[in-house]
Amino acid sequence: MSSNEKSFGSIKPQSQQHPRRSFLASTGAIGLAGIAGARDLLASPIANAPKYNTPESLVKNLYDSLSESQRQSVCFDWDHSTKDRGLLRTRIANNWNITKPTLLSDFYTSDQREIVKAIFEGIIDPSWHDRFYKQFKDDMGGWGKGQSLAIFGTPGSDRFEFVLTGRHSTLRCDGNTQKHVAFGGPIFYGHAAGSDDEGTDHPGNVFWEQSIAANGVYQMLDGKQRKMAEVAESPREEAVGFRPSGPFPGIPVSELSKDQRQEIQKVLAKLVEPFRTVDRQEALACLDAQGGLDKLHLAFFTDEDSGGDKLWDNWRLEGPSFVWHFRGYPHVHVWVNIADNPSVPLNA
Repeated sequence: MSSNEKSFGSIKPQSQQHPRRSFLASTGAIGLAGIAGARDLLASPIANAPKYNTPESLVKNLYDSLSESQRQSVCFDWDHSTKDRGLLRTRIANNWNITKPTLLSDFYTSDQREIVKAIFEGIIDPSWHDRFYKQFKDDMGGWGKGQSLAIFGTPGSDRFEFVLTGRHSTLRCDGNTQKHVAFGGPIFYGHAAGSDDEGTDHPGNVFWEQSIAANGVYQMLDGKQRKMAEVAESPREEAVGFRPSGPFPGIPVSELSKDQRQEIQKVLAKLVEPFRTVDRQEALACLDAQGGLDKLHLAFFTDEDSGGDKLWDNWRLEGPSFVWHFRGYPHVHVWVNIADNPSVPLNA
């Protein structure tokens, strides 16, 4: 067990941090710092970001350490496709293994497993390491159990990608070699904290605070705005392909007041918070290329309100080439697909 896993016990369960029906008192904790943080992120350039930072260098180290037989199992050409999965590099699912060998199997050496862990920790903000390790423990029995990886292209070249998958997890490391997409392509994160049906309060769910932030926006809406934002039927959660011309469900952010749009900025900051700086910047730069926050719509889906209390479990932020779909019922699934233009295909 890593020091990250051991130290997680000091973090309060999410149900203690944000009780479902008393969350309004706690949303102020996000505060003006969250708004300022979102503004800073939206304004941050990524043009001068290093092409290969530590995680990308580690991907090359991992690749170089693999034997020829290992490479035959987990390394692929950039556009490798299969009949049942299509273009493997861009595939996304809520529970899958991109290759057969799991990290804790005899397939990998202990040194290779440590490199993979360092890659993972490099693409996740340090403040979120413990929460991700809790998710791994709850959903897969711990780090490395049930997780698999693949490498596409040649690390160290101008086009490569590392993909790490498992239950409730598809994460990518691409060194900005994918020029038009954020996070190296579509990603997925989720958590079933103790039960597949978490009930109304989602106790211990490490991602539920993101939904609390979004519901803070709903509380600011007037009656007319709420009618626009409420949508009767949740879409298929995996339906996160781009729709250049819409129509998009929910209320246009452009129709919100200044203080309501500031609250949306806080939500956006909370959504990108778990990831490393360069990926946060790239996601927000992609959004800016589409026209910014005002091109997004915010929808709250009324058919899966687990508590019957209008603290919405399922909601979505969507624009021409931006989809952040949060499914909170019966436990959290989050699907993310962001690019700087809507021509990028999705393989889900």
